[in-house]
Amino acid sequence: MISPKITISRVEKSRLPQIDFNNLPFGKEFSDHMFVADYEDGAWKDFRIEPLAPLSIHPGNLAWHYGQSIFEGMKASKSKDGVAMLFRPEQHIIRLNASATRMCMPEFPADMFIEAINTLVDMEKDWIPPSEGSALYIRPLMIAMDEALGVRPSAKYKLIIMTLPVGPYYPKPVSLWAEETYIRAAQGGVGEAKTAGNYAASLYPAKLAIEKGYDQIMWLDAKEFKYIQEVGTMNIFFVIGDKIVTPKTTGTILKGITKDTAIQILKHNGYEVEQRLISIDEIVEAHGKGELKEVFGSGTAAVVAKVSKIGYRDQVMELGDNTEIGDLIKSTINGLRLGTATDHWNWTVPAKGPAVSV
Repeated sequence: MISPKITISRVEKSRLPQIDFNNLPFGKEFSDHMFVADYEDGAWKDFRIEPLAPLSIHPGNLAWHYGQSIFEGMKASKSKDGVAMLFRPEQHIIRLNASATRMCMPEFPADMFIEAINTLVDMEKDWIPPSEGSALYIRPLMIAMDEALGVRPSAKYKLIIMTLPVGPYYPKPVSLWAEETYIRAAQGGVGEAKTAGNYAASLYPAKLAIEKGYDQIMWLDAKEFKYIQEVGTMNIFFVIGDKIVTPKTTGTILKGITKDTAIQILKHNGYEVEQRLISIDEIVEAHGKGELKEVFGSGTAAVVAKVSKIGYRDQVMELGDNTEIGDLIKSTINGLRLGTATDHWNWTVPAKGPAVSV
């Protein structure tokens, strides 16, 4: 059902026939339409879905110069019955608005966000890849729009929601380098915000990690380089003996929605999960004793990704083939999206009909 609040303008000819669902590099193919809204005079207005197209933005735009840019990452999939499904959409607007508050940007109305996602995904449902592990990636983006220099919050903003058909983010296990020179976030900073600058700052140290032969950085805390934070694109879990441990969110770690999903799935299956400070020394010791059974990351794009090895100083901690815990989480999430697993939490929502209330 199309909301009367949203103006719809459709493409004359879809690009969908040009898309090879068997060859989908992550993040490079966009669907036909995007949702757009503008913030002016203290209110969001002009809600519309229109053909995806480049923006015309002044070179003095405040987002370019002072970094007021936040985003989210979500996924839509098809159930076994062919229905387009969303996964925990209400959590994404909560996190988007938390990022907005931290970056001195206006919150977006939660009900309109859910309505926009429902309407856009229902329009683009034929873009959802059919194979398990693939999905329609949903990227909400909010940027400043003032055209004047000066270190201050913008008075105008634009929210855009794009969708992209994607394959698996990590088709194979990943290797991690424990970083001791560069940091992702410090206490009191913007580590909990999903803001563009966090990712820009990670690119150079990630490049150095790749040159060392690793796929991603495993960030340590900014004060002592002792406590594990998260990975460049994921939160992280460790299976130590019969314990499952993940770093506690203390203001410097993104509050992962997939992380929370994983914790609830594990608890439902009788596992105890510890959310606490965990040091790199503890991981080194556990590996040396043969107690480090499994390491995996979690995130919207990655879902669950096995970690194959961790490099720290002059040590390389090779990890075994055990994927029991990670596979449980991944198969449950995939099953929920396909409608083949019982949704005890009411996380999956059909992307059609009336908007979901939040």
